[in-house]
Amino acid sequence: MNLDFLNDKQREGVVTTEGPVLILAGAGSGKTRVLTHRVAYLIEQGVMPYNIMAITFTNKAAREMRERIDNIVGFGSDGVWVATFHASCVRILRRYCENLGQGYTSNFTIYDTDDCKTLMKEVCKYLQIDTKQFKERTFLNVISDAKNKLIGPEEFTNRAMGDFNMSRQATVYREYQARLRQNNAFDFDDLIMKTVELLRLDGDVRAYYNDKFKYIMVDEYQDTNAAQFELVRLLTGAQQNLCVVGDDDQSIYKFRGADIYNILNFEQHFPAAHVIKLEQNYRSTGNILEAANSVIANNEGRKEKALWTEAEDGDKIQFQQFDSAYEEASYIASNIGSLVRKGEADYKDCAVLYRTNAQSRLIEDKMIYEGIPYKIVGGVNFYSRKEIKDVLAYLKTVDNGSDDIAVQRIINIPKRGIGATTITKVSDFARERGLNFYEALLHCEEVPSIGKAATKIQGFTSLIEKLRKIAHEESVSALVEEILEQTDYVAELKAEGTDEAKARIENIDELLTKAVAYEKDARDDGEEPTLSGFLEDVALVADIDSYEESDNYVVLMTLHGAKGLEFPRVYMAGMEDGLFPGQAAIFDGGGADSELEEERRLAYVGITRAREHLTMTAARMRMVRGETAFHKISRFVKEIPEDLVRGNLWEPKPMEDYSSTPIGEYSVYQRPSRPVSSFSKPASSYSKPAAAFTVGSSTTAVANKNGTKIEKGDLEYGIGDRVSHIKFKEGTVKDIIDEGRDYEVTVEFDGVGVKKMFASFAKLKKV
Repeated sequence: MNLDFLNDKQREGVVTTEGPVLILAGAGSGKTRVLTHRVAYLIEQGVMPYNIMAITFTNKAAREMRERIDNIVGFGSDGVWVATFHASCVRILRRYCENLGQGYTSNFTIYDTDDCKTLMKEVCKYLQIDTKQFKERTFLNVISDAKNKLIGPEEFTNRAMGDFNMSRQATVYREYQARLRQNNAFDFDDLIMKTVELLRLDGDVRAYYNDKFKYIMVDEYQDTNAAQFELVRLLTGAQQNLCVVGDDDQSIYKFRGADIYNILNFEQHFPAAHVIKLEQNYRSTGNILEAANSVIANNEGRKEKALWTEAEDGDKIQFQQFDSAYEEASYIASNIGSLVRKGEADYKDCAVLYRTNAQSRLIEDKMIYEGIPYKIVGGVNFYSRKEIKDVLAYLKTVDNGSDDIAVQRIINIPKRGIGATTITKVSDFARERGLNFYEALLHCEEVPSIGKAATKIQGFTSLIEKLRKIAHEESVSALVEEILEQTDYVAELKAEGTDEAKARIENIDELLTKAVAYEKDARDDGEEPTLSGFLEDVALVADIDSYEESDNYVVLMTLHGAKGLEFPRVYMAGMEDGLFPGQAAIFDGGGADSELEEERRLAYVGITRAREHLTMTAARMRMVRGETAFHKISRFVKEIPEDLVRGNLWEPKPMEDYSSTPIGEYSVYQRPSRPVSSFSKPASSYSKPAAAFTVGSSTTAVANKNGTKIEKGDLEYGIGDRVSHIKFKEGTVKDIIDEGRDYEVTVEFDGVGVKKMFASFAKLKKV
């Protein structure tokens, strides 16, 4: 096998196959290339493909790895187990979950976030817990954290002794878990926790997988939690042919339970470990990498390494601070539009990253105003839409009648006149008889005082039984079509005739397309498509899986969501202390698990998403929860060496002066060591020769992205003229740039120095 195209460290990672191996792979250092060629090398050395396991965190990463392995290895590569943590556990549980002895069967349902919330509401209602005082979300977070640490309900109860609040949480945990088991359902955390439980309890199952997986590789190891660590340890077995790849500098999922010490202490867990560092970057320019290295070097809890590249230095990092978040969003949108009009970029080349989802609203507004196509990745998940969840609930009920959540969701879809009182009676009957809700529906005539509702219930159960027969005889896509026909779901939406109804029909059509695609993919993989398999495929979809690099739109997403992606141009918005890093992080202590170091790692991830151009923006004033907040420039920006940055990278005037600052003005603050021109904002595509702006110039009309003409009034002054400002008094016009909707005017004022401002806000008068 020819490995000459790999660098020395990459080649070492490929050929070091025996024993525990830790590959510290910096951003853009070719870790996927190493993993895929490592698989190919193992096969070339005589290892059977089915003895190799590669675990990833996202479906997108798994697909990419699978495609690369297939291209390198060719025939036989499909035997390699390439899957996410959760998908791997689902495959194991589908085969062996009955060995747990807890009543689970192989057609179990996987609950998504909404399903878990619905179940928790039922639990709190049953336990008579006031959800205005004790939020369902809090209970779910506590339970998730416990499961990530492999703490079951009984152990949690024992730990809660003497603590009233924890005791309440323990009661909720026990009831929640009991109902999951009764519904033959797992939540996402269960998938890993129950697999660990299975491997611990059943020596035969553990021995089977230890023998099957002679070589295990784990990608993004820095994001593993305690449960995932234990899963990997149990699967690896005595031979310890475990290769983990990760970057402690990109550990950003502490809020999901990720434990950075899994990677920092790898050599302690596996004393014979061989450590390899991949530091050569193939993604970004030299200046971007130097900026990233400078920021992350301020963290104490990390393994020493530094990215480097043979590529050119490239552009400096552009930093721009504005008076308001409104102006910040306007600048980002207009700058992207300008680049596209000049032919310097496509929309798909650009990504706008932010710390919190709330920041997207203003940016969205400006994208719409500028006519720029965009997509928010990580917004409302396709499978969380009402119409999709309704159809999926039918499919879940057909596949697993024990799923009370799914059955109760659709019992009145379409409307059947089965009221809340009837549902309560059936639920009570089910609980008394030890039945699940659907089983109770099948015996509805035995429910006390059920009355005429029994006929309506029987109509529903007859439909489900009919659909179950179809499911055994027809394809998944055919079953979906039958559900839609039998329920008149699409017909009712068509009768509404609204734009919203039309959009819902389009979503249902997309679900049908998904079902057909699943069937094809399953057959291509040599598997028989099944209803359980389709529901599993749907349940394991993550937000990032909806991102398609070929689509020509600007991507808007959180910094957390951007991990694993890269773009030619990246805009990092909201670079302000108090927002990024947040206030809690600023006052947190040091150490690898501190919030501040986690936030700095997140900044490092954001910077290293950029291949060629990185722009950072900040706002002095920002509305937060309805109140105006004033922020300083983020410390993460200031940790970048000044010679790598162009822009107004130092502190503005004192906070008390903000109230008198005209909205629309932003300033460049001069330092004695550098000329003002080196910090000037680059001209946009609207820039015109200075001679075009003279006294008495006619009204200028420019078109925005939608072709709408925007009229701009006359400028009564030109470059070189003396002008006066209501606050800054008199000065000389140094430059004028046409920014499309307004003119950007640079004035050197006699008393306060150089200022840049928009003409419509500045109201300058020729002296």
